[in-house]
Amino acid sequence: MRITIHLSTFDDLNPCAYAIVWIDRDARKWSRESHFGVDLPQWGGLDTHSGATRLCGPHDGHAVCELSGFDLEGADGPFEGETGAARLCREDARGHWYVQCVDTETTPPEHSVFADDENA
Repeated sequence: MRITIHLSTFDDLNPCAYAIVWIDRDARKWSRESHFGVDLPQWGGLDTHSGATRLCGPHDGHAVCELSGFDLEGADGPFEGETGAARLCREDARGHWYVQCVDTETTPPEHSVFADDENA
């Protein structure tokens, strides 16, 4: 399952700040697809903790963004249109997340941005 998340309303950083993040629920990884005014690495791993999902850095595993209420552990997973609070950990900036799309197909991506993939 792949999930497209829109992160926005980080007004403390920039009123136009946003990021589009693609989450691979099965691989437990995420990638940054587009962004402006939000400092996120290109990709990283996922961690779930206390009712939240954390987007972690690719090398150190430290949380870079926390999505409160974003449940990857549920049988049905997140649904399109679901929303919640987001926090950028480095800047301690608060915003929101919004599920734009949920893709349940298992087609492998044409190109992988994850540096630890075998065929990257």
